[in-house]
Amino acid sequence: MIPLAAFIFGLIIGSFLNVCIYRWPRDESVVKPRSRCPHCGAMIGWQDNIPLLSYLLLKGRCRHCAAPISIRYPIVELLNGLFYAYLFARFGAEPMTFKIAVFTSMMLVLIFTDLSDYILPDEITLGGLVLAFALIPFVPVEDRFTGLVWLFAGEKPEQWIVSLVESGFAAVFVGGLLFVLRSSYFRVRKVEGLGLGDVKMMTMVAAFWGFAPTITILMVGSIVGALTGLLIVIIGRKKWSHELPFGSYLGAASIIVAVWGDDILEWYTRVMIPSA
Repeated sequence: MIPLAAFIFGLIIGSFLNVCIYRWPRDESVVKPRSRCPHCGAMIGWQDNIPLLSYLLLKGRCRHCAAPISIRYPIVELLNGLFYAYLFARFGAEPMTFKIAVFTSMMLVLIFTDLSDYILPDEITLGGLVLAFALIPFVPVEDRFTGLVWLFAGEKPEQWIVSLVESGFAAVFVGGLLFVLRSSYFRVRKVEGLGLGDVKMMTMVAAFWGFAPTITILMVGSIVGALTGLLIVIIGRKKWSHELPFGSYLGAASIIVAVWGDDILEWYTRVMIPSA
């Protein structure tokens, strides 16, 4: 029953995520006014705002003007619902499950805003940074980056302090490194190779998970982005200078590592490092 309830709740949250994806890039409030058709401006009634079901019943068109409704709406709702159901089915109703669920929803917003508008809203990147530190007392972050610090400190402090230091160091290191790389690239090439939104996004991710997972996310996101760019060039649709939604690739990589990071590490260790 818990996975089913999580799925339904995920659909509802997914509906709200769609509001954020559409309105935040346009600097609109996500609270008011009520949902409306972007084509004719007609207010959407509750019966036409039921996640997934309304889209199917309306056959993907506005009840008032018959304009097509973006397929993004049911996709975001379904993805969020499926992620919630999977997380609670696998990990149970644990604090870490809630943290990953919230993080996944945040990444979905960033993925789709970057795909549609090349924007990574501060409401998620900067708001998520604050949330990451607020969650530390409830869901600790592993001290993979700062572990050696405590060897010289003499005595390891309480777990929440360890997690706070880990998150803080990771956020400053990753954010600072990416900012320096971004600035250096701009000075040399006179073009923006990495958006400031990407820097803020990865600073937030580092605060959420610490150093090691964030480096993995950067590697996976960079590989996916490079392969996608290469494919676009090969098929002749764009030039090398075409802007790619790098934040979307980083968002997808963030979800993969947050949900299946331990499984990937276990598989890699088993396959690449033979047992004695």
